[in-house]
Amino acid sequence: MPDQAFPAADYSSDVHTISFEDKTILLIGTAHISQESVDLVEKVISQEQPDCVCLELDEKRYKALTQKKKWQSLDLKQIIKKKQLSTLMINLLMASYQKKLGGQLGVQPGAELLHAANTADKSNIPIELIDRDVRITLRRAWKSTSFFKKGYLLATIFASLFDSTEISEEKLTEMKQQDVLSELMDEMGETLPDVKRVLIDERDIYLCEKIKRTSGKRLVAVVGAGHVEGIKKTFTQDCSSELERITTIPPISGVWKAIGWSIPLLIVGSLITIGVQKGAAVAGANLLYWVLANGIPCAIGGILAFANPFTVIGAFVAAPITSLTPVIGAGYVAAFIQVMYTPPVVKEFETVGDDMGKLTGWWKNKLLRLFLVFLFTGLGSSVGTYVGGYEIIKNLIS
Repeated sequence: MPDQAFPAADYSSDVHTISFEDKTILLIGTAHISQESVDLVEKVISQEQPDCVCLELDEKRYKALTQKKKWQSLDLKQIIKKKQLSTLMINLLMASYQKKLGGQLGVQPGAELLHAANTADKSNIPIELIDRDVRITLRRAWKSTSFFKKGYLLATIFASLFDSTEISEEKLTEMKQQDVLSELMDEMGETLPDVKRVLIDERDIYLCEKIKRTSGKRLVAVVGAGHVEGIKKTFTQDCSSELERITTIPPISGVWKAIGWSIPLLIVGSLITIGVQKGAAVAGANLLYWVLANGIPCAIGGILAFANPFTVIGAFVAAPITSLTPVIGAGYVAAFIQVMYTPPVVKEFETVGDDMGKLTGWWKNKLLRLFLVFLFTGLGSSVGTYVGGYEIIKNLIS
């Protein structure tokens, strides 16, 4: 639906007026690290006094912006038990990149969203959080990405942390222009189509449908500039039936489950067969090789991450066992032990964004070191599984 004329005010081109049924929506496209965007949302909300202000936030991100002591309530043990450590790491990586750019301009990431909420609160205007749960978004993106594209995505995010390129308000203004923005979205679609579909296209649908369902006839919606064109396009369609699908985390396919269990069954079956054919002593020697092949690389991973000594020992013991079950990995076991013996302090949560941009910061900050423990021990266990498995299969068929 094309923008409608809006004679009541003369705003910048970042404000788009949409009519839908009995609603009039002022859609503000912002850059999440721009002072210009902060000023714009205050101007629009103060002048229009809408029935409701819609924000591109979910409940968790809203609390992260508004609650200064949010880290004190973060239970890392529960996050590890629920296998959400990788999700937390990716979330922090992206937030750190935005914080770094915002620091160059003196604006914190999401400042315009927080300012919009505060401006609405001063005028007793209700707010509506219209974004999809960030955990669902990240997990859908991760599950929809192939193994090699996962590596490319992580490498790109890590590389961005150490990029020292300066950015200016003028550059931000250029990036917010429709033609440049469309080009960026197209490039992302070509390189990482599944990631773009989840991070951008699906959220365009979700944001649009949530705006449609918001109470009030006159609304202000504050969203990132990258969503404006998609939201405007979606307003012309009925996508309500899509909400259930895009808010569900895809289950692991039966094929991958079968592969996950086939490896340990193959190893155990091979050891039993070796024992029957060649005797218990040979089977015992192969079992010892399996333990060492898994335990040593996993323990070395812990040492490289400067893990607690108990974590290193725990990683060595856990790897040969966790490699025989797809239910839990050695990385999660090692991370849990690390949290037990070397938990991060509140200050390290607060400085994690800055520490991520420095190579030494990953070892000095206990939260980042936890991620290193998780990654390095998991990688060591994977190497050990292939080395140990290869040796056992070779001995079986020789």
